Amino acid sequence: MTQIVNTAPSAATPTPPANPAPHAAAPASGHSPGLWALAWRRLRADRTAMFALLVVALYLAMLVLSATGLIAKDWSKEIGVNYAPPTFVGAQSDAERGFADNDAVTDAAPPENPVDPLGPVLRELRKSGTAAPAQPVIANDYGIADPLQKEMAEIRAKLAQEGSKATLVRQATLPFGADKWGHDIIQKTIKGAETSIIVGLVAALLAVVLGTIFGAVSGYFGGWVDDVFNWFYSIFTSIPYLLLILAVAAVLQQKGVTAIVLILGLTGWTGTYRLIRAEYMKHKSREYVMAADAIGATHWSKMFTHIFPNVSHVALVQLSILVVSFIKSEVILSFLGFGVPVGVVSWGSMLNEAQNELILGKWWQLTAASIAMAILVTAFSLFTDALRDALDPKLK
Repeated sequence: MTQIVNTAPSAATPTPPANPAPHAAAPASGHSPGLWALAWRRLRADRTAMFALLVVALYLAMLVLSATGLIAKDWSKEIGVNYAPPTFVGAQSDAERGFADNDAVTDAAPPENPVDPLGPVLRELRKSGTAAPAQPVIANDYGIADPLQKEMAEIRAKLAQEGSKATLVRQATLPFGADKWGHDIIQKTIKGAETSIIVGLVAALLAVVLGTIFGAVSGYFGGWVDDVFNWFYSIFTSIPYLLLILAVAAVLQQKGVTAIVLILGLTGWTGTYRLIRAEYMKHKSREYVMAADAIGATHWSKMFTHIFPNVSHVALVQLSILVVSFIKSEVILSFLGFGVPVGVVSWGSMLNEAQNELILGKWWQLTAASIAMAILVTAFSLFTDALRDALDPKLK
């Protein structure tokens, strides 16, 4: 008996389409996003980080505008009275500004010298009303008539007239007050931000670059290379930091922003070196580094292409810390005479001036510099922390 097999398609069995469409979830490109693309994606999802990035970008834009002279170019002009208060405080009298009316003419007789041998004679003359004979006016101390006296008087009068025309009327109040010389505090703070941000960022970047390179080479190779760098590190850390800064400043024998950047950058790399060295010692024996070695990667490629992205968050944290530390160090250098030269303003020089103003109750320069510094430091720290978390490969 022959068994007949039904070859017709069953109703329960789905019929595959003739030309299947490509999968909708397939990526358009053939490679996965890299480390920085993933970090940027995580960073954009953090609103606090994006707001902090916006604040830092505004400060950097202000730095560029100030450096090009588009804003705060007239910060050194004396447009206000000495210690002019903020507008919302109101104008102050001379006594409130710390000045006494020493030029007022009074009718009171000068105090008598008790040890003056001519005191009795002068008292008798005053009582009798006898005045001393008028002395003839002479041209100079030697009693010689000055032939150019008339011409010099005309020149002095002309110079005084031109000076009175050029004299600006100083304002009694300014939007956020004035300093001792009548400089606008807002423009001075903006111009000081230019110097302080350049010093903090560039010096911190130099220190982090040096510490990262030294730490990477020392931790990766080990052996006698590690011993040499550790000996170099021990020399720098054995000297107190302030004395080391002063020693480098004395060797450079110059002032200015470039000198401050070199002083701070060449002395502040030790902390970054210690942390980066420990991270490289830990990562150099891991599987991904061994895999890179198996495919023939060079030492430079393994150090800075494979290992460094996994330890970059350490460098970023050190960058944030050093920016704050170097702004404070600039204050110390300016106070000791190794900072910015005369005629250059920075947040450090403003705080140095403000310590004397606080005795007189003038708080606006200290407030302006402190608020500007606090906003930048806080925003930079928040952005750095968020970027560290975004770059951390252990965080998904």
